[in-house]
Amino acid sequence: MRLISVLCLAISFLCPAALAAETPWQSLAPGVSIRLIGTGQVADDGKTLVALEIDMPDSTKTYWRVPGETGLPVDLDFSDSVGVVAHRQFWPYPLREEKAEKTDYVYYGHTVLPIELTMSDPDGTVDILATLGICSEICVPARTRLRLPLTAGPPDAPNGLRIRQAMAAVPISWTDEPHPIGRVSLMAGATAIGIRLEQDGVDAASLIAATSSGEPLFGAPQKSPHGDLVVLPILGKSDNSALDGLEVEITFMTEMGAYVVSRTVEAGDAANETALGQ
Repeated sequence: MRLISVLCLAISFLCPAALAAETPWQSLAPGVSIRLIGTGQVADDGKTLVALEIDMPDSTKTYWRVPGETGLPVDLDFSDSVGVVAHRQFWPYPLREEKAEKTDYVYYGHTVLPIELTMSDPDGTVDILATLGICSEICVPARTRLRLPLTAGPPDAPNGLRIRQAMAAVPISWTDEPHPIGRVSLMAGATAIGIRLEQDGVDAASLIAATSSGEPLFGAPQKSPHGDLVVLPILGKSDNSALDGLEVEITFMTEMGAYVVSRTVEAGDAANETALGQ
């Protein structure tokens, strides 16, 4: 479902922060609310975890960091924060959705998106202007401001648990040997990439490839006649030859959970072309 006119923009602003490590719920769209939650603690190294908690019906969705062909990515502006010197957004493994010949990467229903903050002042204030896409029967870009003072106090156990549960679904870097993902090659004609699987434990259907910018967009994996090769089409029209030498993140599921590795796209080889019958 495509985003409609920005006339549907939803804007809400936060009232004063609650006493717990959370903001009040803010309405984004009918039946959809958002708040900022925190663990209530800042570590000695200045790091703390907060999260966007989005309360949506099971039929309503928002988008992964690479939203796909029709979605709107989450955008977070920390410029009005006090004492926040860096932030890192974490992304739980998403659902790949294919509708009307379009591919998106989404979250449905209740969603928690963790954020690691680096603080120069443990008593600083997180002030976020958040923009994200919300889709049910129609899709709207929604915007809200979330402001949470990080004052010293006891840890917030319930919100800390919510954040830890969300972090458990975030893909982690694969560091063991042997590596489950081998070469990533640009296929002949530059219309797809081929990913070599080095272990049987990788769910081939779960593979997601993404560049740091999200462009170009890669589609759903397709098994080739060559058993250890999985092919991901490149969506959209662009000069895909520029992918040669570009770094991509490969996210995948195993019985142990979600993992991610980085690979450099290499020029295609004869084995890849043969596997696709080219």
